[in-house]
Amino acid sequence: MTVHFIGAGPGAADLLTLRGRDLIAASPVCLYAGSLVPEGVLAHCPPGARIVNTAPLSLDEIIAEIQAADARGLDVARLHSGDLSVWSAMGEQLRRLRALGIAYDVTPGVPSFAAAAAALGAELTLPGVAQSLVLTRSPGRASPMPPGESLAAFAATGATLAIHLSIHVLGELVAALRPHYGADCPVAVVWRASWPDQRVLRATLATIESMMDGQIERTALILVGRVLEAEEFAESRLYAPDYDRRYRPRGASPRFPEPA
Repeated sequence: MTVHFIGAGPGAADLLTLRGRDLIAASPVCLYAGSLVPEGVLAHCPPGARIVNTAPLSLDEIIAEIQAADARGLDVARLHSGDLSVWSAMGEQLRRLRALGIAYDVTPGVPSFAAAAAALGAELTLPGVAQSLVLTRSPGRASPMPPGESLAAFAATGATLAIHLSIHVLGELVAALRPHYGADCPVAVVWRASWPDQRVLRATLATIESMMDGQIERTALILVGRVLEAEEFAESRLYAPDYDRRYRPRGASPRFPEPA
């Protein structure tokens, strides 16, 4: 018996890995975060599967469901939205399973920031503009921010910011970011990225607050950085005709010469 933790993607039911799909189809038990995982993903569950929405359950109740499946030797597909590596509450579940000696594995999913960037048609790292992407959030009731992980500290780097779970404190974010990025810095808010009712707002730090209408809430992602509107940036050397690389040796003494 194995518990398969599966990243179910940002919202669109077809943004699911083939591995994730196949594991769901082979698992007689499916536990899913119903507040965020689209029901279309559940169509891959086998006939007769036990399907449990964990949104109203406590951690103890979730682990009890897994223990019951373990006692019967039944694999479990444990579905979380986006990718499991950030803000998924997977870590606390894995710790419980290790203590209980229950086997598990992890299948990654498409993260929300990637779906938001796709909706914008944007690369979040551009040569000479930004080469780092910071995934962060504001402090919340469920998870406070550790000392040193302030928004101002991240903003001081000039990196592209992907700010999750923070649309409710947008004014505070703008106030913290303007001294570092400037009022004219591009901002994008993407709500329910890849869902049928996806919404995208483009603005600047000076104008984004005035564009909010109260309908965009909770899971909206805020992207901040010059990369969002940059056109004057250097081309990468990766595809330059004279760039010496392993798969395209160049020059009299290439670093990776072709085999004789």
